[in-house]
Amino acid sequence: MINQKMTELGKVRSVIREIFEYGNKRRSEIGAENVLDFSLGNPSIPAPEKVSEIMARLIKDTDPVKLHGYTSAQGDPTVRKAISDSITDRFGASSSPDLIYMTCGAAASLTITLNALVNTGDEVIALAPFFPEYRVFAEKAGANFKVVKCRESDFQIDFAALEAAINKNTKAIIVNSPNNPTGVVLSEETVIKLSELLNKKQAEFGTSIYIICDEPYRELAYGVDVPYIPNFYDNTIVCYSFSKSLSLPGERIGYIFVSPKTDIAADIYAAVCGAGRALGYVCAPSLLQYTVKECIGLTGDVEAYKKNRDALYNALVEYGYECAKPDGAFYLFMKSPESDAAAFCERAKKYELLLVPSDSFGYEGYVRISYCVSYSQIEKSLPAFKALMEEYK
Repeated sequence: MINQKMTELGKVRSVIREIFEYGNKRRSEIGAENVLDFSLGNPSIPAPEKVSEIMARLIKDTDPVKLHGYTSAQGDPTVRKAISDSITDRFGASSSPDLIYMTCGAAASLTITLNALVNTGDEVIALAPFFPEYRVFAEKAGANFKVVKCRESDFQIDFAALEAAINKNTKAIIVNSPNNPTGVVLSEETVIKLSELLNKKQAEFGTSIYIICDEPYRELAYGVDVPYIPNFYDNTIVCYSFSKSLSLPGERIGYIFVSPKTDIAADIYAAVCGAGRALGYVCAPSLLQYTVKECIGLTGDVEAYKKNRDALYNALVEYGYECAKPDGAFYLFMKSPESDAAAFCERAKKYELLLVPSDSFGYEGYVRISYCVSYSQIEKSLPAFKALMEEYK
């Protein structure tokens, strides 16, 4: 018999992908311009011109054997040094190229890190709402997956609930800030309190508890500081992706950074390398490694996302919807006017509005709106949102 768990995952797509595929069907039926698709977090602004320029120059001027050949399994040494230097320069955090591991995007970073850390019986905590694939990644690594809901008032951490969930089997907590799906940034006060709680629990149980920072949206913040968690908590591993900051989701490039302040940094890094090997990651795409080396710190037009956020958030609140105001990323978390968010999303289809119900994010009764779309789509969608709300008044 084949692996039934994998068969189930292959037969049933994520809710996000199901809605996206429904959108493809509707586009073929009524035209793309008539479908108001807010399902997928696919960056709508182009990559900075410099990215294409660098790629073109590398292809033209670099020995193709080197450019398209294998790098070291953990990544090209000069690329890892550039990233390490950037971490120190930008955040004042101690770093080392020998603790950087290049990956095929954030998904690979997370799966490798979880497989490196988790032993049978270990627990991994996700702060809800969370990206649904966290559950898939953690359970495949052998972890017991636990969910702790954030406060509904501001989507900061509910520390009473988190403390109650932590026990001697807790191995890691996944932290995603700016958050998908709320867009909320964890405040410095929250990060400090989280660090204090985890240090207390490590001492209480005599164990190591790691924060896994999922950071694909770090650069997409609207006038707020995003605390760099390795500066606050020693046992931290950062999983980064260039997919959102450089609008390169299809190119699959990112990295893992093991903070040198972790209790056994060299062993954790060795476990990361071993997990990458066991999972079949030979090396991250070489052309993309050399490209991002010259693009570190560069971002696309974040103001375009902010313009979308402001227009959408202000209008929805005016119409009577309750929404968390995003500090970053390109998602808006809106409370469903009825308790069944899936039913609300079905009703929204009548207006060709494609929204994602929040149940799989670990937080019922909301919908996620991905506003990484054209501004014209935002404008076109507002009458539909208004008419939809009128049905509930």
